[in-house]
Amino acid sequence: MPLNNKEDLGTEKDGSKNNQYCKYCYVNGEFTNPGMSLDEMRMLIMDRMKKEKIPEDIIEAAVTSLPHLRRWKTEVRIAKSNIENG
Repeated sequence: MPLNNKEDLGTEKDGSKNNQYCKYCYVNGEFTNPGMSLDEMRMLIMDRMKKEKIPEDIIEAAVTSLPHLRRWKTEVRIAKSNIENG
């Protein structure tokens, strides 16, 4: 989700805004669905943004940015290692 508006930002335990995660993913310093995989998140983002009639290029940018978030870096690294090691 594009984080263009302050009201779209997630929150820390102290109520401050988190600039990396949106209000749907991160509340009170915790992920709302900590067990969600990167692929599940991609599908969720695409579905929600399409329902809101967000342009395809914005949806693509949001989905493409997911693996670069701190939340997913470990999962992406493990997947690449598994592919390389066959």
